[in-house]
Amino acid sequence: MEEILTYLARELVDEPDQVRVERLEREDGELVLELHVAPDDVGKVIGKQGRIARALRTVVKASAVRAGRRVHVEIAA
Repeated sequence: MEEILTYLARELVDEPDQVRVERLEREDGELVLELHVAPDDVGKVIGKQGRIARALRTVVKASAVRAGRRVHVEIAA
């Protein structure tokens, strides 16, 4: 799941070397993936009206279902 998110984010941004994904486990068993990008690239990852962010979350959640996990994606600068 992290690999998919990292790959997609690197294809969207101008500074792909600044993209990193942190994996955090919550107490309720949910996996949180924090996507960190360069400050200038945040808008590209979010997209107009959040469409790109929503699409990224959908792809990651679909991957998580196959793995039997619950995943939440957060975007940070």
